[in-house]
Amino acid sequence: MVGRVLEDGPLIRPVDSVSTATLVGLCIGAVILVCMAVATWWLCRRRRGHTKLGPDKSLAFRPPHRKPTAVKSPGSTSHYLKKSPSPTGPAKSPPGSGGNTPSPTGSQPSQQTNNQSSQARSPQGASTPAQTPPGEITLTIENERDKAELENNEKADNGNVNQDSNKDCLGQLEFRLRYRSEQNALVVTVVKCKELPARGTNSTSDPYVKLQLLPDKQQRVKTRVLRNTKDPIYNEDFTFYGISQSELQKMTLHFVVLSFDRYSRDDMIGEVVCSLSSVTGLEQNENHQLTLCREICPRSLKIQSQGRGELLVSLCWQPGASRLTVVVLKARNLPKMDVTGLADPYVKMYLLYNSQRIAKKKTHIKKRTLSPVFNESFVFEIPNGGDGLANVCLQFLLLDWDRVTKNEVIGRLELGSPKSQGSALSHWNDIRSSPRRQIADWHKLRE
Repeated sequence: MVGRVLEDGPLIRPVDSVSTATLVGLCIGAVILVCMAVATWWLCRRRRGHTKLGPDKSLAFRPPHRKPTAVKSPGSTSHYLKKSPSPTGPAKSPPGSGGNTPSPTGSQPSQQTNNQSSQARSPQGASTPAQTPPGEITLTIENERDKAELENNEKADNGNVNQDSNKDCLGQLEFRLRYRSEQNALVVTVVKCKELPARGTNSTSDPYVKLQLLPDKQQRVKTRVLRNTKDPIYNEDFTFYGISQSELQKMTLHFVVLSFDRYSRDDMIGEVVCSLSSVTGLEQNENHQLTLCREICPRSLKIQSQGRGELLVSLCWQPGASRLTVVVLKARNLPKMDVTGLADPYVKMYLLYNSQRIAKKKTHIKKRTLSPVFNESFVFEIPNGGDGLANVCLQFLLLDWDRVTKNEVIGRLELGSPKSQGSALSHWNDIRSSPRRQIADWHKLRE
């Protein structure tokens, strides 16, 4: 019958209908999730497109962000080093982009009046180039970074030639000193530089002066950058607080004159070292400033007077695998590159085949030492088909790392070169005549 319900059948009830608000909410949530997924995919793709470099592109130079910090006095925590405003007017900004790039001297940027170049520079030393497989060796330069480094090396060599030709006329630095005993403060005024040499391909320079008080090395200041001049006038005052009369005789002023470079590390022109104990009448002249003028000396004179040191390397030639194993062990008797009497050395190696660089390697930097111990091993693949090591040359460069200026070459060593002689020639002949044998020897570094 229609109106009756069977006792053994299931109880059937009507299903509640879904409201319209619930359906709308589910649809909106699905649309939001799809939009977020599409936006995430688009951002990731755009980021990869910006960071990836093509074969003909180079990464634009981005100056490192340096946060300015106050220089505290070593004797007091309540005083800071103060810099008085320059009487010559607003400072010009260094050659940056758009006039908003912060000056490397820490001064505030101002409006720029000269046109600026938009050239880019590829980074150096970002990573070690990949080793070439033993089966196939290309005689071309490995990548764009090698080309850029070769151009920079040529630029540095040209700069060194210019520096050697002008090492007797690097100019002069004029500065003034005044000691205030009631405040225990030393006032140093960087007045000007005269007859500075031209740097690079330009006939002028973009000079600025760094100043630090030794032996603390904690109080460091810089002048502003003056563009396109060989006779810059700064007239900038720097006051060092917390210096007693007894400490005054133990301190030394260290001036470094540099030329600002937008695409590379700043080029060092020279330095001036002034011991305060040699300045007579500094403590007695309370109301007078002592004007001093010193010749700017090149840093290469230090290397020439102290020698370039020695390098211990071990070589092993494996003709069956066409492989040359190089172990850079250690160095000794290195010259004092820093004002603290130490250096930050590291070794860079180049493999040349038919006078063309096909591979490069470098060791880690050993900080603050004149007797570094590297103990680092490197493997160079020699091109197949060549007459062993007949057309191969191995170059070693021992450099001093510097955070601001260009890394300075301490000494060089060439093995396998036609110009090799002495220990370099005998060492190379030993590894060729005794394959599969590790042979080590000391070598004097040359200019």
